[in-house]
Parts: sequence; structure tokens; C-alpha cells
Amino acid sequence: MQLLDELLEAWRYTRDGIIAELVNLPESKLSERPAGLSRSALDLANHVVESGRLMAGELSRPDGDFQRKSYAGLIGEYVKESDVASSKQEAVELLRRSHAEGEHVLRAAGADQLSKPIRQFNGVPASRIAWLHHGISHEEYHRGQLALYARLCGETPALTKLIMGG
Repeated sequence: MQLLDELLEAWRYTRDGIIAELVNLPESKLSERPAGLSRSALDLANHVVESGRLMAGELSRPDGDFQRKSYAGLIGEYVKESDVASSKQEAVELLRRSHAEGEHVLRAAGADQLSKPIRQFNGVPASRIAWLHHGISHEEYHRGQLALYARLCGETPALTKLIMGG
């Protein structure tokens, strides 16, 4: 297995985990913001789609540079009007579709392209491979938030259920 294949497998595993945590939440709780938190579970799902599109798009560009435009400008370039879910079913479909599309553009770019440096949001150069690791970690962070939301709703997180065999 090639490094790019391994990274894309890790991203798929992470995205599947986000989907599992979202599916685990009651539909009635998806738009609620837990006390003191800025995003609902549905907001988090939409953010994961948005940031995944930005990551795959910029990493796959020969002239990729996270300071090429403002953050809002980059989001405007990669996020489609249809990239906002308003229900669990829409969010699950959008998370799956956007991941498949992102994986496709990264595979098309190839390992050679992803071995080239890219300027990060903070202006510091990094390898695109390292940045893909960052993007996966970013999604895992939000997966953890969704697991916490489950606990706040009185539910057992999907990953805990999986580990416990339930």
C-alpha cells in the first residue's frame, strides 16, 4: 500500500466515524447548541464538509496556498450552495459525497503533488502530506465533539457502542 492510499484510508475511517456519531444522535437534537457551545451537531457536520472541501481542493492544486485568498474567499471557491445540510439524512449524504469527491481529487493529484510544500494559514510552509494529516486530525477533533454531544443528550457515543460490541 502506498502512503497516499494509507492516508486516504485514514481519512475515510475518520469521516465514517463522524457519520456514525451523527447518525447516533437523535434527529431532534441535531440543531440544538449545547449550553456554552457555538455549534450544533448539524453545524459541525456542515463545517466538516466545508473544511474537507477546502483541504482537498487546495492540496490538489499545483499552486495551492492557504494564504492565496482569505479564509472566506477560499471557502467561497470550494463550497457549493448545496453543501449545507438541514437534516440528518442530508448531512450523512453530504458527508459521504463530499468525502468521495475529495478523495477523487487527491488521488488525481497524486503522491508527487502531495509531496510538494504548501503555505499554511499561518504562513509557514509544510508538506501537503503533513497538512493532510492535519485535516484528518481536524475531523477527529469534531468527531470527539459529536461524541460529547451524544453524552450531553444522554446517549452513548457511537464509537463507545462499537468498542463495547453494541
